[in-house]
Amino acid sequence: MTGKVISVNLAVVTEAAWAGDASGRSGIDKRLAAGRVTVRTDGVVGDFIGERAHHGGPDQAVYAYATEDAQWWAAVLGRAVPPGHLGENLTTTGVDVTGAVIGEQWVIGSALLQVTKPRSPCRTFAGFWGVPDLIKRFTVRATPGAYLRVLREGTVGADDPVEVVHRPAHGVTIGEVFRALTLEPALLPRLLDADDLPESTREKMRRRLRTPTG
Repeated sequence: MTGKVISVNLAVVTEAAWAGDASGRSGIDKRLAAGRVTVRTDGVVGDFIGERAHHGGPDQAVYAYATEDAQWWAAVLGRAVPPGHLGENLTTTGVDVTGAVIGEQWVIGSALLQVTKPRSPCRTFAGFWGVPDLIKRFTVRATPGAYLRVLREGTVGADDPVEVVHRPAHGVTIGEVFRALTLEPALLPRLLDADDLPESTREKMRRRLRTPTG
């Protein structure tokens, strides 16, 4: 199957006790955008990011999640998980997002995007879904979706193909980085090969490698 974008999603500002930022607002609830959307190096035009200490910025400009993984959650929870319900800007199909290599480059529409790091679950996500143990369940499932840098600004839209135009030889994937930073610290040394990981993630990795376990 050729990978493509099912939908581009923009935030509906939600005010709730579980919202992450100090004002009690969150942009985790994203809905289908009408028409094409511009992606820039600092984010998706028209999107809202509440807690900027942990979300947004050049290394997290765009968030992609595979509909195949969303369908797994829908089956487990026994309810619909529509596009955007994981807070993703791009809902894809036919794309192995968990298996995407750090530094891999995707052409979507007129934009060039680069895979940077996995998403980490947070209490805002758990509150939005109303699943108290979601952080634990999300961690164990280990299909976190991928954050993307914007290397070339452009527009993206539903039905755009996802064309992988570069894949680094080191082979370190989104899934491996997520597992290394959560439940499988033995994988941490492997992350040293992934030069395109954001510096904040590399520093977290280095701190953990310096800290003895057990």
